[in-house]
Amino acid sequence: MKLSTFKIGGVHPSDNKLTADIACVAAALPKTAVFPLSQHIGAPAKPVVKKGDHVCVGTLLAEAGGFVSAPVHSSVSGTVVKIDSVYDASGYRRPAVIVNVEGDEWLPQIDRSDKIETLDAHPELTSEEIIERIKVAGITGMGGAGFPSFIKLMPPPGAKVECVILNGVECEPYITSDYRLMLEHADEIVVGLKLLMKAVGVERGYIGIEDNKPEAIRLLQEKTADEAGISIVPLKQRYPQGGEKQLVDAVLHRQVPNPPAIPANVGAVVQNVATSFAVYQAVMKHKPLIERYVTVTGKEMSAPANFLVRMGTPVFQLIEACGGLPDGDNKLLSGGPMMGKALVSTDVPVVKGTNCVTVLSGNDARRAEELPCVRCAKCVEVCPMGLEPYLLATLSRLGEWDRAEHEDIITCIECGSCQYTCPSHRALLDNIRKGKSTVMGIIKGRSQKK
Repeated sequence: MKLSTFKIGGVHPSDNKLTADIACVAAALPKTAVFPLSQHIGAPAKPVVKKGDHVCVGTLLAEAGGFVSAPVHSSVSGTVVKIDSVYDASGYRRPAVIVNVEGDEWLPQIDRSDKIETLDAHPELTSEEIIERIKVAGITGMGGAGFPSFIKLMPPPGAKVECVILNGVECEPYITSDYRLMLEHADEIVVGLKLLMKAVGVERGYIGIEDNKPEAIRLLQEKTADEAGISIVPLKQRYPQGGEKQLVDAVLHRQVPNPPAIPANVGAVVQNVATSFAVYQAVMKHKPLIERYVTVTGKEMSAPANFLVRMGTPVFQLIEACGGLPDGDNKLLSGGPMMGKALVSTDVPVVKGTNCVTVLSGNDARRAEELPCVRCAKCVEVCPMGLEPYLLATLSRLGEWDRAEHEDIITCIECGSCQYTCPSHRALLDNIRKGKSTVMGIIKGRSQKK
């Protein structure tokens, strides 16, 4: 089997795919569901409900707050008890709609049947109609970034899109939610890809999957055997191959230029396989984005699992369903150990971008002592963006924002390869994240003054 990969940098952390062979099960409904209004990149959604309102599964709770925004829908039925601020996964308080759960009443227009709808059976679906349904359903990128999906289907002037690439890589250690989704809903993912292809008017589609998921590769090859325009691309196992630019390089052998360039500038629209599944449900089943696959895992967890989780479900409920936290020191991450962020509380809710809760225990939960840089250049060698992480981290520590901008800090994709490989255990990613955020704020402020 010929395997493709990206050209620059990368590491190969241990898989720890502890839940790869564990089928997904539906998580229990929460007693109270919390719906943050910022589950996406862009402006927060604006509430359209008030205290005392009754909602059903699928009811619109908040409308998009701008062009780069996405609506939020209820995943439960019950009564709105308040609109308040709550802690999200990043540790900041954000506005949210809070619903007391009462029963499980769904809006009647949502098709809950298992019948697979095909694009051939719906010739009435135009590109414009597909994009509108995706927009109204609140679909966002479900690989973690949370970019409103409909915007990717409207390429900027001058960008000629030639194909859609589905990201089935899941290169981050521990996480298996996308893998289980590919095994359990391959038909829907393929139809979702066809819908995305029709939306942007292209005849070529690709699904990139790393070779540590042979069952997913085999199954999707079978499902697309008669689809002349769709190819399954087996990829060499290498992190961070799931990054958009790295995936475009691996599949098309084209390099996406530095920001503000996007994959569409080299002919590609990239979406996650979970996003493709959500697109299928939104367009074919009239189902907004109200639930998703989530992995809950850790080496010391007694019963790690994959769950189908309603948005708004608190993380502690999922941990309890896996046997509770192990004894001793634990560190909880939203996401995997490479790019995931530490949770300040288990009360935080599952949102559209929550693909995993990783529980690191014992020594894995504690950072090693930071030592001086030994000038080994390993961080430079593994950076998939060709940057100098040691320099960017130092500039961030010193507050030298002008030079950090000059050294392209905003190009960093925050993959953590540098910090993973550093023999001195330096907090490279932590400092670069701080510097990148600061520099992007400076750039934004500068543009607003013009």
